[in-house]
Amino acid sequence: MGMAIDIQTLEDRYLDSCRRHGVLPNSSILSSLFKSEVKKSNHELCSLEILIDDLKDVDIAPLLDLCMNLDTSEIEVVDVRNESSCVLNGEYALSLMRAINQKLRVVHLQDLSFGKDFLRDISQRGLACQVLTLRCSRFRKLNLTGEFMHMHTLNLDFSSSLTCFQEGCFNCMPNLMRLSMCDTRITNLWTTVAALSKLPSLIELRFQYWQYCNDAGTSFISSSGKSDGTADFSLLDRVPFIGESYTDTTELTDPNFSAEDPLRNFYSFDEEVINHDVQSMVEDSSDDSEVDFTSRQHRYWLSDVFPGWNSEVPLQNENEDGEESLQGAFTERIADVSMKYMSRHASPICYEKHYREFMIASLPNLKNLDNMPIRKIDKERATGIFSQYFEYLPYKWKHKESVVSILQKREIKSGHHKVQSSKLRPSYPSGKSQYFYTRSLSAAKLGSSTWPFLHPLSLLGCELDKGFHPRQFEYHPSDSSLMVFGTLDGEVVVINHENEHIVSYIPSLGAMNSVLGLCWLKKYPSKLIAGSDNGSLKLYDIHQIPRKVTGIRGNCGCVTFDEFDQLTSVHVNSADELFLASGYSRNVALYDINSGKRLQVFTDMHRGHINVVKFANHSPSIFATSSFDHDVKMWDLRQKPIHPCFTVSSSRGNVMVCFSPDDQYILASAVDNEVRQFLAVDGRLHLVFDIAPTESSQNYTRSYYMNGRDYIISGSCDEHVRICCAQTGRRLRDISLEGRNLGSSVFVQSLRGDPFRDFNMSVLAAYMRPGIKSKIVKINLLASGGHAKDDSDDLRPCPFHSMGA
Repeated sequence: MGMAIDIQTLEDRYLDSCRRHGVLPNSSILSSLFKSEVKKSNHELCSLEILIDDLKDVDIAPLLDLCMNLDTSEIEVVDVRNESSCVLNGEYALSLMRAINQKLRVVHLQDLSFGKDFLRDISQRGLACQVLTLRCSRFRKLNLTGEFMHMHTLNLDFSSSLTCFQEGCFNCMPNLMRLSMCDTRITNLWTTVAALSKLPSLIELRFQYWQYCNDAGTSFISSSGKSDGTADFSLLDRVPFIGESYTDTTELTDPNFSAEDPLRNFYSFDEEVINHDVQSMVEDSSDDSEVDFTSRQHRYWLSDVFPGWNSEVPLQNENEDGEESLQGAFTERIADVSMKYMSRHASPICYEKHYREFMIASLPNLKNLDNMPIRKIDKERATGIFSQYFEYLPYKWKHKESVVSILQKREIKSGHHKVQSSKLRPSYPSGKSQYFYTRSLSAAKLGSSTWPFLHPLSLLGCELDKGFHPRQFEYHPSDSSLMVFGTLDGEVVVINHENEHIVSYIPSLGAMNSVLGLCWLKKYPSKLIAGSDNGSLKLYDIHQIPRKVTGIRGNCGCVTFDEFDQLTSVHVNSADELFLASGYSRNVALYDINSGKRLQVFTDMHRGHINVVKFANHSPSIFATSSFDHDVKMWDLRQKPIHPCFTVSSSRGNVMVCFSPDDQYILASAVDNEVRQFLAVDGRLHLVFDIAPTESSQNYTRSYYMNGRDYIISGSCDEHVRICCAQTGRRLRDISLEGRNLGSSVFVQSLRGDPFRDFNMSVLAAYMRPGIKSKIVKINLLASGGHAKDDSDDLRPCPFHSMGA
């Protein structure tokens, strides 16, 4: 092997190339070569730093010639940085990084200078660098599918639009050890863990960092464990990464780096960390504003987040022998000044209940989370918390199993595993019920479908010049293919949601405003009741209504009832004889379907307006009311509803109530994710579902049953649908309505479990951003994939409505 090309020769060749290409040498490149020469003479790592901010397109040709000689030169590593806007073409920047090839060490990029094609190329083709720092506000879904075989550190801090991961993300990063995503918009625990589980070498993960504070001010702890009150807090860009000393990058590129030293990692923000205030959440109670529920201010002291760590308990680290040694203290006294730690630049996922325990239990190879070492006691506690508050798989299945295996067992009529060794336990319960195989198949399919199939309905045969704007919908109780929805314009549309064809269309004809109440009749499956917010109440027979949207005139197939002013809810009893209406009043009206007359108005049933009224599914005289006066009441028509059978209360106003399919329970949903289940027989509290509040009085929450009464689904004024076991309250999944056509301003306006298909549901996703219509999104948790098709976003906005269910 020949002698390595010295730096002076590199410079001479660079100057000669500039002359050949007729361009002036770039002073920044010459300066970097000089600095490399100085490092070599001082016996330091001979690195070359290229600041692409200082480059122009004409500089690229001679620079590419220089890069061709790097592999055989004295230059050991090359760092490429972009710290501000620059004029260099993105294609040239990519060519430069790929020409450097194997000696490329650090790439630090801002997205201010380059477009989507630049980022897409990096995502799909990868880079040969060891460290990639990318601050980007241009992508919402991270999809790094290219080869990043040498990369061990990835920093995506302050990528302010990043909300989730594509299913194929992180497939080609076998050596990634450290990942940081502070101050992003990532929220979903399940899809995040599924994506991170593909990183076999990941030992350090950060969604926030902990700031060391005292009563007199703010400081940080240096790697020596001493308070450094002289730290520079002025530059956000200079926040170092996990385990990184900003002034020494040797540690950063050392593949043998260990995260075992808790002080170095816990206090890794030691040199150049800024004191940057966490942005407080801006809430606007008006219906027209966009409310951001993901950036509100949270300040967690360690004693609150980690109950075992308080002012009297020092930080401990497990050594190789399994013993715990004292390494520092989370709270200490320095000159009688109390010292504590505060979360900074936290992504919304950090505010999910039991976030830390969920991550530790789900990613067993992690050694450090959010600059906090993970000890043996932390893992034990995380395992207990996970089993208490979360379901790994449906119906208490403990281990994933293939669908093929379950089908084989069904064929041989064997519902049990044959234990291969004493260490192996059955992956499903030993008991066998009539639902055993269907439930085991559901558990297998859901276990392999972390990213469920989301499909916004797109109606065929629609002859309108504009799209529909759904406001409420209901599945048909006996025909699995039918669904009805009402619109903000007063239309009622019956569709076949399987083939996306319109079955019947009922225009408003100026008689209706927003349709808030819909209810099918059970014994007469072609009939339904529709009520609008202007008080209009009508019964339709879809067999007498044509499919075409230009169709009906007059009262064809229609019965009109006395109006109920400011209506928000209607519901038919199990005998199809009566229905109830409620709205912006303290009254409930009772109607006779056969005669078309209003029989009675029950007055002052609550102290506030009654948003939802529901009949029981099997008892034609029993109904429940939910009100914003905080009460849910059960009534019996046989007792002349003057006094309720019982009253139960929530801490906030109740948005809705519903019965379980067998009428054993009632489910009450109050403002801000307060969901409770009561026994229908006497109102005793059965479960309080553990869903984190947002502290917003505008966070209208709606919940329904799914899979009979096995699970509940709950949605509110954010993009998540939460699925919990109706018997234990444990969280099974969160479904995020995110994607290119389901933007960050989406909220759940209504939702229903599919009564015919397990782990299927539909969600009415509405928007607070002008110009986007609401969508009914079908969700299949047993199938994997993204959105089925794109939808245009150039339709009229859906205004914010709090009423209805």
